[in-house]
Amino acid sequence: MRNLIVILGTPVDNLNMEATLKRMEAFVQQGRATGRTFQVVTVNADFVVKARQDPELRYLLQNADLATADGMPVVWGARLLGGHIEERVAGADLVPRFAARAAQKGYSIYLLGAAPGVAARAAHILQERHPTLRIAGFYSPPYRPVLEMDESIPEKIRAARPDVLLIAFGNPKQEKWMGMYAHQLGVPLMMGVGGTLDFITGTTRRAPLWMQKNGLEWLYRLIQEPGRLWRRYAVDLGAFTFLFACQWLQMRRGASDSGQPFSLDLKMEGDTAVLSIGGSMAAEHCQRFWELAEQALDRTVHLVIDLNAAQHLDSSALGTLVELARIIRQRDGSLALRAVPARIQKSLAFLKLDTLLRTETSCAGEVQTKSDTTSTVRDHGRWVLLTGPRFFDAGTASQVIADCQQALQRSPFVILDLSTTDFITSAGLAALATMTRLAREAGGELRVSGCSKDVMQVITMANFHRLLALYDNLTSAAAQG
Repeated sequence: MRNLIVILGTPVDNLNMEATLKRMEAFVQQGRATGRTFQVVTVNADFVVKARQDPELRYLLQNADLATADGMPVVWGARLLGGHIEERVAGADLVPRFAARAAQKGYSIYLLGAAPGVAARAAHILQERHPTLRIAGFYSPPYRPVLEMDESIPEKIRAARPDVLLIAFGNPKQEKWMGMYAHQLGVPLMMGVGGTLDFITGTTRRAPLWMQKNGLEWLYRLIQEPGRLWRRYAVDLGAFTFLFACQWLQMRRGASDSGQPFSLDLKMEGDTAVLSIGGSMAAEHCQRFWELAEQALDRTVHLVIDLNAAQHLDSSALGTLVELARIIRQRDGSLALRAVPARIQKSLAFLKLDTLLRTETSCAGEVQTKSDTTSTVRDHGRWVLLTGPRFFDAGTASQVIADCQQALQRSPFVILDLSTTDFITSAGLAALATMTRLAREAGGELRVSGCSKDVMQVITMANFHRLLALYDNLTSAAAQG
């Protein structure tokens, strides 16, 4: 079980440096054996603030296999919320340490990103430090937005067959690129490393150790690059401090007002497991909850969490629910909350977890018994209606395109209804561009209807609102033209 704590909607692993290195080694070994790709992110205050404004980034961080606390504000915040994070696990420290492990274990590393020449110099320096380190390759592509990047990059990486891919595009671009291409690469471990390659090469100097330990590295970097960084630090640190204070007060009040003892119960309703929580669920209860959840998952991949008797869920309890949702999603199942008390619903909304952890009401008032990752096709007058999946990401994009091709065989006029789609990523946006092109080539049109606020936010941030024919709902999409 992962020990996670949620900070403003972003989960962070409660791990020190040594435990993180061991987890990454295990990922490489498991990835080699199974072909699965594990994704690691390093979370600082900038990530947390951006994730609140960017639904795609938030979704990707919530789906990472490992999220380290890269930044003392995150470490301090986790501790104030009841976590026991021993130390900061910064990417700038983690990458050199893991490179030493990789040299010992025989893992190969590919360096992708940074400014021209930086990845090559970083590879040379790492190999000088560790002569047995295997560098599978390096490449610094020209700067482009994620959706405009050279599509041959994944092929370069596949050909190199590295065990570890370090991506230095900066946040959120590197996380979005990972989310878009991870399933194509066959790399056991991927990690976004931001400016770490610049630190390795000396392009950017790190703060003295005493400043790093006291959370002042941001000040050192600000002194180095005031013109570029002052606005980011002023806005992000201010926003993080204010919003975190709101979360802390909310959690403290919830904990102080709860008096009933913690309780758990598991029962089956058809092919759905119902796990009931009573009282206040805190960090010390998460292991017991997880054991019962695993029992449920041995029977079914469809779970409901009944909160009717719950009084409070602390930040660690919420982290456990986020991880459970991730595991169920990987198993192509579904998770819903039932009878959520107003106070807990308020916390979920503030932390922007209310979409990820849906209530049964938002599932049309019934327990969902089908996958959250499927789409459907049906006729709707002269239009063929295609219903999008709940998670429109790299895992579902190819199926949606295939469904669109099937729909176009019936009629060149297709409506993609996204009213049941909660999340869309860059891979989903690329699929929309492909579907738009296919419809035009067939002499017809693709219309997109029913976008939620978060889905529309992602579309707008990528400027795709200029490419797509967008409608508020199915009726307006089918009526016009």
